[in-house]
Amino acid sequence: MEIEETIQLTAYTKGGGCGCKLPPLALREILFDHFTSNEFGLLVGNSTGDDAAVWEIGNDLCLISTTDFFTPIVDDPYDFGRIAAANSISDVYAMGGKPVLALSILGWPTEKLSNTVAAEVLRGAREVCASVGIAIGGGHSIENPEPIFGLSVNGMVNKEHIKSNHSALAGDVLILTKPLGSGILSTAMKRGKLSDEQKTELIETLVEVNCIGQDLASFPGVHAMTDVTGFGLLGHALELTEGSGLSLELDYPQIPLMSGVKEFAAQMVYPDNTMRNWQAFNKKIIGITGESLLTLCDPQTNGGLLVSVDAETLPMVIEMLENKKQFYRQIGVFSAKREIAITLLGA
Repeated sequence: MEIEETIQLTAYTKGGGCGCKLPPLALREILFDHFTSNEFGLLVGNSTGDDAAVWEIGNDLCLISTTDFFTPIVDDPYDFGRIAAANSISDVYAMGGKPVLALSILGWPTEKLSNTVAAEVLRGAREVCASVGIAIGGGHSIENPEPIFGLSVNGMVNKEHIKSNHSALAGDVLILTKPLGSGILSTAMKRGKLSDEQKTELIETLVEVNCIGQDLASFPGVHAMTDVTGFGLLGHALELTEGSGLSLELDYPQIPLMSGVKEFAAQMVYPDNTMRNWQAFNKKIIGITGESLLTLCDPQTNGGLLVSVDAETLPMVIEMLENKKQFYRQIGVFSAKREIAITLLGA
């Protein structure tokens, strides 16, 4: 569908992508005394901050259910739809499952943006859904001052393949499957600082669905898994350590960054929610420097998977990742619980 005018979706919203999430401290206050788990067949609820809910159907088969939506992180509506869809679908894969059905969530300022622009958002989302073999079966839309879009996605998983964010073991190696920096780069893009090459790398990373999660779930030695989104790598690594009752050493030189991220961090180009993330968990981490604060607290949109895998299984996991040409880096090791949750080395 051809759009006559040049659209800048990010001009219609304050935040963008997973960076528009509520800060961690606010979320804890809202959810206080409203956590669910082990109710009415629920195996995974919101008490652990996992990527999706899991409900047991029977015969070792489980339903995965998740909802994710946000404001535009890019200006192009087609790319916005692709990114929002990939981000939503990836939560099912982060639990070890396979997506089967999606419903769309659309909030649209019809007096500011034409319906043809919204149609482009949906076109991008449908293409990503089709790439993993699922349909958008319907959804809901409202009038809204800012454009928002996302999906509610259902998936299926065998009970033995469920991967949560609270079952890592001491001695496990932590793997990351995408480079960091989408928050910093999207901020640089809004300020007109991003090169065409950097923009291409950013979009390609943002639209990549974490399908590898389903393959990783087949390994019993993969003990825990989650994806890196709005709370940054440190926030989601903390979910793994605290949920599992462990501590973690991260090797900063091994943590991959997208092109230009270091340079923009040196120029203090970063999204506002970076500092809100840091304020939420700075007392639990040592070894942070100026650069690593900005890169590891950077709110990611559809970031990579954090995968906790035991040493015996690690060679087989690496062989599978390399055979599938999946990007990965080994970035840390879990240990028995210490006074400090995360120690950053080499920053």
